[in-house]
Amino acid sequence: MKKKKKRPEIAGTLSKHKRGFGFVRTEDGEGDIYISARSIHGAMDGDRVLVDLIPQALWGSSREGIIIKILQRNTVEVAGTFEKSKKFGFVIPDGKKGGEDIFVRKKDFSGAQRGDKVLVRITKYPDKENSAEGKIVEIISRNGQAGGDIKALARSYGLRETFPSRANAEAKTVSREGIHSRDLEGRRDLRNKTIITIDGADSKDFDDAVSVEMLPGGNYLLGVHIADVSHYVAEDGYLDREALKRGNSVYLIDQVIPMLPKSLSNGICSLNPDEDRLTLSVDMEVTPQGEVVSHDIYESVIHSKERMVYSEVSDMLEKKDDSLVKKYRDIFEDLLIMNKLAGILREKREARGSLDFDFDEAYIRLDSSGAAVSVDIAERRTANKLIEEFMLLANQTVAEHFFWMEVPFIYRVHEAPTLRKMEEFRTFLRGFGLSVKGTAGSVHPRTLNEILKSVEGKSYENVVNTVMLRSMQKAYYGTECDGHFGLALNYYCHFTSPIRRYPDLFIHRVIKACLHGTLDGDSMEHFRKKAQEAADTASATERTAIELEREVEKMKKAEYMADRIGARYDGIISGVTGFGIYVQLENTVEGMIRLDTLLDDYYIHEPEKYRLIGERTGRVYGLGQSVRIQVDSVDIENREINFRIEG
Repeated sequence: MKKKKKRPEIAGTLSKHKRGFGFVRTEDGEGDIYISARSIHGAMDGDRVLVDLIPQALWGSSREGIIIKILQRNTVEVAGTFEKSKKFGFVIPDGKKGGEDIFVRKKDFSGAQRGDKVLVRITKYPDKENSAEGKIVEIISRNGQAGGDIKALARSYGLRETFPSRANAEAKTVSREGIHSRDLEGRRDLRNKTIITIDGADSKDFDDAVSVEMLPGGNYLLGVHIADVSHYVAEDGYLDREALKRGNSVYLIDQVIPMLPKSLSNGICSLNPDEDRLTLSVDMEVTPQGEVVSHDIYESVIHSKERMVYSEVSDMLEKKDDSLVKKYRDIFEDLLIMNKLAGILREKREARGSLDFDFDEAYIRLDSSGAAVSVDIAERRTANKLIEEFMLLANQTVAEHFFWMEVPFIYRVHEAPTLRKMEEFRTFLRGFGLSVKGTAGSVHPRTLNEILKSVEGKSYENVVNTVMLRSMQKAYYGTECDGHFGLALNYYCHFTSPIRRYPDLFIHRVIKACLHGTLDGDSMEHFRKKAQEAADTASATERTAIELEREVEKMKKAEYMADRIGARYDGIISGVTGFGIYVQLENTVEGMIRLDTLLDDYYIHEPEKYRLIGERTGRVYGLGQSVRIQVDSVDIENREINFRIEG
């Protein structure tokens, strides 16, 4: 008798959807495995599991399987909303993944009331028959407390605003010490130079300042001065270990989960006006053609002359606002020179082929209760772009300098798009009568930039920008200098934000070791190991931050639209799937028109053409198309907005 061939069992990590199904991410290179809700068998999001593949004949569009064993539980605590009865309660998980409710016995309420945002620790994991059980260990916020929904969502991602007591104590000790005369030894004194900060009106942590002057030969001397955070955060101390764990600060509309305690980030490390501050400076001599002909990297001390805001600087440069020009008459000429230099750098960058995705970003305003009262498009004006150009140049200059020194370093890497992604993008562009020059396997960023310029001002501009961005690889931190495709640069790093990004802080330590001549064989090996750890950690925490920021924005947009059921808007089709159409409104709010609400015909999904087409009428709904919609329903908890085609 022939022995029946055993189906393969594959290990991987479960990524669970809030509707119960999930996908197991594997390392076999064959793609994710779909798991239906009835085949989850008590596994939770993040669990390492063993999957039995079902027969291929039963697969849909991808591999499908059944979870047969949970190899490792990875969920210990869950954030969510508490509901209760007289004898028991349950926690409804927050977060993108959601999940099943967690049963809580009365003795484990820990003072929680209905509607509170809580943290529950799992005491009994779910199985095929029973849900998970848990004990409430923290009340994140009381029902209705302003900002509680954002705090709870952050906790569902494992993030908290508060710091461990030892890290806080270290930060307070350092911040109280201030600046001593010994701290100035070996530093270049720039306190008499006109150095300013330009940031958003709500900013509290200023980690970069700029200066500019004209040199006798007609070149520009651009100074970028960055907070010397490494002077205050000792390597491998409590603060440093906590900063590495966090990887970056996370910005959630009106809340910040900082990488460093506020006593540092908003205090001694922040380049506040009219206060002496320790910095790392990069001076760059730039020609009128935008070439950096020389540079100098050194330790310094500055005294910022002014805390400028983007809106006021933009009003001066764009409108020559008389009252503002008069108010800042001592630095207005410097601002004019800065603006001219920024324009030169921008032209050079564009000529090089650097991609500039000009997306509309949302500006969401909350009231005192934390509710969304408006959703508008955030301004990205002259001053914002000016600072962006200066930081890009400083990051590029530092990266190239230390590449040639052959020291351990962390680079910002952005690889070229894959052949498959470029082929898909080519197909998409044909629908708009556009084409990409050259072969898909050797596309240059300059070619893609030409596409972006050709759609400026068109109704489908945002759509083309979005699809192109989706075609790109994700940028990450790495220890090898593999270039930055999007910026069309061979050398690039993040140096300018050590208050809010750990790779920048690491780079500062390497720079100072080079400046002090302390890099020997042992320290080189030490930095090499630390560089890999920091790069891997920061790449992972950055992905988490981006996802959380996106989910918070979706939650507040849903909250805003919940009061607008029945309202009518014009929008652009931003996505087409087999189950419906995504439509983006002018204010960046995006909602779904479900396929089952299109009752005038049976619509067929043509994914290669990014459209739905009516079988009987031939009516088409395609990417970039203008549509008139009506707000149908909103699910704030699941952060979903549903539209209907008007009429």
